[in-house]
Amino acid sequence: MRKTLSLFIGIVLILVTLGILVLASASSAKFDDSTYFWKRQLIWLALSFCGACVTARFDYRFYQKLAIPVAAFSVLLLVLVRIPGIGTIINGSYRWLSIGPLTVQPSEISKLAMIMLFAWWLARNQRRIDELKRGILIPFAMLACFALPLFVEPDFGTTMLVSFVAVFMMFLAGVTVAPLLVTGLCGLMGVVFLIFQNPERTSRILAFIEPQKYEKDKAWQLINSLRAFAGGDLFGVGFGNSMQKYHYLPEAHTDFIFPIIGEELGLVAAMIVVVMYLLLFVFGLKIALNARDDFGRFLAMGITLMITMQALINFAVVTGCVPTKGLALPFISYGGSSLVVSGVMVGILINVAHIGMHAPTAASRNPFKDRARKV
Repeated sequence: MRKTLSLFIGIVLILVTLGILVLASASSAKFDDSTYFWKRQLIWLALSFCGACVTARFDYRFYQKLAIPVAAFSVLLLVLVRIPGIGTIINGSYRWLSIGPLTVQPSEISKLAMIMLFAWWLARNQRRIDELKRGILIPFAMLACFALPLFVEPDFGTTMLVSFVAVFMMFLAGVTVAPLLVTGLCGLMGVVFLIFQNPERTSRILAFIEPQKYEKDKAWQLINSLRAFAGGDLFGVGFGNSMQKYHYLPEAHTDFIFPIIGEELGLVAAMIVVVMYLLLFVFGLKIALNARDDFGRFLAMGITLMITMQALINFAVVTGCVPTKGLALPFISYGGSSLVVSGVMVGILINVAHIGMHAPTAASRNPFKDRARKV
């Protein structure tokens, strides 16, 4: 387990370093200053490192007592962003709160808050999780408290992300598959209905289906993202030599930073990055399986799923596999709230691993292995 933890931390450090380097390249194109994003990201990186160090030394089992207060505070922040004068609108979305010179993104905090709440609930009700009330109704009501404010912001990408992670955590806890699928499908149909009631979201779906038709409008990002990958070929055009970052590819420093990696460093390097996230999933899964108790297992698995599934969705978006959504690439994309929360998550995983290594395993059953036997 010590080797697994070391490899996990090593991969995170490599991804963060890669992000800093690519941000320097993106800054030179947008601001004629290669240090613009780089300097700001280093500040957030320092805060992220501090958060990781604190949570790595803080016994994760105490979070069971904080799960409800943290979740309530997170939902309150999600509601506050919609209040005029408090929330800040950027690019047509209410996703930020201004605190002095800083802007905070509550949706990032909600990811960790949701994981803590679900880990607490699933661990507490592990032996009665097959009941409709405890296994389906209450967990989906908890999920709605996060998903609805996120959807209204609107932040469809994060809405789907937290929903997927919550459902996977319920599945791993041993919730009966049939009612889980029925409830999930009903929720998905409701979301699809709401999407087609909104012209903006409908146009994104149409642009995804026929990108060439909407090349100058909604499909602009996707088309130039694919051009970036094509231009990079196997080994790239060289670091700092991307053409797409010169205003052809909007958000090249945030949601669409992966195509810049593909263009400058090549398809081989891009695939190595993908493999790194897959390894994060494998190592995170090992940490979860070795956790001392059910709460630690669900907490570690939720964090692992949140990080790797967000990366997977980002890869799918920039390669045209799913419609465009505003999800950053963890550890690499520019963004303070995302980087700090990711650091805190990594610290919690480290603590779960340490306690799992140095404490005897509790006598509770392992829900993940139970689920594997059922499948």
